[in-house]
Amino acid sequence: METLLAALTDQAQAIAPLELAAVLLAIAYLVFAIRQNIWCWLCAGISTAIYVVLFAKARLYMESALNVFYFAMAIYGWSVWVSGQSGERPMPVSVWPGSVHARAITVVIILSLVSGYLLNRYTDAEFPYIDSLTTWSAIWATFLIARKVLENWWYWLVIDLASIMIYWSRDLQLTSLLFVAYVIMIPFGLLSWLRTWRAEQL
Repeated sequence: METLLAALTDQAQAIAPLELAAVLLAIAYLVFAIRQNIWCWLCAGISTAIYVVLFAKARLYMESALNVFYFAMAIYGWSVWVSGQSGERPMPVSVWPGSVHARAITVVIILSLVSGYLLNRYTDAEFPYIDSLTTWSAIWATFLIARKVLENWWYWLVIDLASIMIYWSRDLQLTSLLFVAYVIMIPFGLLSWLRTWRAEQL
């Protein structure tokens, strides 16, 4: 416990304002996403812009590039959720067939192997294959949440568990703890969206 507190204190003294802002905004994003509130995308946009810089400094290049994508998806998600509204009713939650997910997972694995190999061979990236796998998976999962597809929460559970290890090892303890919080909050998001989907089927 003393080692953990010392690590968090050292990191807080180094980059606390920037990383803390990103963490708080990321938590706000997930809370709003669980509640299907469109303001989640504004929080996501600001948080991801900060993380582009933080991950580049940590030599997690795929994660940095991913957050550039997240920023673009924050704009896309806002647009889709607005256009999907019907009067005062928010965009409905949908469920996609397993065959779609099977094809997507296959593509994610192939892309991860290719980018992992390139990063391992030509850069000083840390965890090139795991970093690539979480990155390509998160790209797909972010698209799913922008389209309000229920299964996105299962992807995020696996991605966030892997991310905890990656960020902690790169001295991003606050961000690692953020993903611990994400893992705890994911079941609430899944159940909330599932209730909404079931109500929409009546």
